[in-house]
Amino acid sequence: MPLKAMLRSTVAAAAVVASVLLTGAAATPSPTPTPPIPDDPADPVRALEYWLDGAGIREAWQTTRGEGVTIAVIDTGIGKVPAAFGDAVVAGIDVSGSGSPDGRTPVGTIDPDHGSLVASVAAGRGKADGTGMIGVAPEAKLLSVSIGFGAAAVVPFADQIAEGIRWAVDNGADIINMSLTTNTLDWDESWDDAFLYAYEHDVVVVVAAGNRGSGTSMVGAPATIPGVLTVGGVDQTGTASVDASTQGITIGISAPSEGLIGVTADGELTPWRGTSGAAPIVAGAAALVRAAHPELDAANVINRIIKTAIQVPGVTEVPDPLYGYGLLDASAAVSASVPLVDENPMGDLAEWIRLYRRADSEPAPAPEVTPVEVDPLPAPEAPTEAGSPLLPSAESLRYGTLPLIVLTVPGILVGLGVTAAARRIRSARNARQQPD
Repeated sequence: MPLKAMLRSTVAAAAVVASVLLTGAAATPSPTPTPPIPDDPADPVRALEYWLDGAGIREAWQTTRGEGVTIAVIDTGIGKVPAAFGDAVVAGIDVSGSGSPDGRTPVGTIDPDHGSLVASVAAGRGKADGTGMIGVAPEAKLLSVSIGFGAAAVVPFADQIAEGIRWAVDNGADIINMSLTTNTLDWDESWDDAFLYAYEHDVVVVVAAGNRGSGTSMVGAPATIPGVLTVGGVDQTGTASVDASTQGITIGISAPSEGLIGVTADGELTPWRGTSGAAPIVAGAAALVRAAHPELDAANVINRIIKTAIQVPGVTEVPDPLYGYGLLDASAAVSASVPLVDENPMGDLAEWIRLYRRADSEPAPAPEVTPVEVDPLPAPEAPTEAGSPLLPSAESLRYGTLPLIVLTVPGILVGLGVTAAARRIRSARNARQQPD
C-alpha cells in the first residue's frame, strides 16, 4: 500500500482488518457518529439537485461527508465565494501565467466560471440552515489550480496540466478532478510522468469524457490515459446524454450531466450541463469512499465505484462505450462489501508507456577515426624575379614557345613538300599535251 494510504489510515481501519483477512473485502463501515448534515430536501435549490437522491449521495451521508479528504480542481480557478465554499479551499496556484498566485482569480474570457461550477458540485458547503447549493462531499477540502484555455494561456496547455498535477499531489490532493478534454486521443509525453506521479502517490484522478454538443464525438485525452476514472453523462432518467456526453471504451462510470446547477465565481446560482458536471459528482463520491475507507488505496477506491455501479437495462457487456460499468451509486460505493484488487481496473499507464512509447535510444557510438599519414608535399619552387612583359620568360619558352615550334615546323615542311609535288605533276601533264 502506498505510504500516503497508510498515513491516511486511522484507528477505524483496525476494525476492518479481521474481515479483510477472512473475506478479502473491506467491511461495511458503521455510520459516523456525528451530527446529521444540515439538509432541507424541501429547499427549492436542493430539490434541483436530483442527483443527491438519484445517485445515492444522501444515503451515503449517513456514513460520511468527505471529512479529511482533499479534492484538487484543475480548472479555471475557484472563485472567492464564502457562501459556497467557506473555508473549503485550503490552497491554490495559478499555472496559466495569467491568474493570481493563489489560483482563486477566474482565468479566461469564454467560461471563467467553469472552475467554480465544478467545485460547487464536488464540495459546495451549502448554508448553515440546510438550504442552498451543496456539493457531493460537503466536508472535503479543495485545492484550486487555475489553468487557461486557448488564448487565455500564456503557458502551453500541456505544461500547465503537468505542473498542475504535480503541484496538487505535492500539496496533499487525494483526488484530482479534471473537467476538460483535448479532443484528441493522444497526449503530450510530459503527461506520462505527471500522471504516473499522481498514481505513485496514491491519488485518484477523475476526468470528464467530453460532450458531443461541444464537438467531442469520442473521448479525448486525458480521458484516454490509462488509470484515470473517466466519467460519461446521463440525463435525469439515466439515459446516456446525446449532447452532454460522448462515448468511448475508456468510460468507467456514468453520472448526471443534464439539468445541473452550480455556483459561479460571483456566487450566482446558474444552470449548466455536460460531463464537466458529471465528473465532480464522481470526484465527490470518491471523496466519500476515501473518507469511509481510509485504508484503501486509489485503485480500490476506483474499483468500489465501478463495481457497485447500477447496471443499465439492455447493456450486457461492461465496460460499455456509453455507460462504462453503469450509473454511479455513491451509497453502495461507500457501504457495500467489495473484494480488494491489486491493480487499477482502469489500466496501467506504466505498462502502456513500456509498450507504446519509443524507448530512449542508446546514443550512437562515435566512429573511431584513424589518422592517415600523408607524404609531405615537395617544397615550393622559389619565385622568379619579375621581368619585362615584352620579353619571354623561361616558363613561357618551356610551356609555350618550344611546344609551338615543335608542332609548327613539321607542318610547314609537309606543306612545302605537297606544293612541290603538285608543281611537278602539273609540269608533266602540260608537256604531254603539246603538239609534235
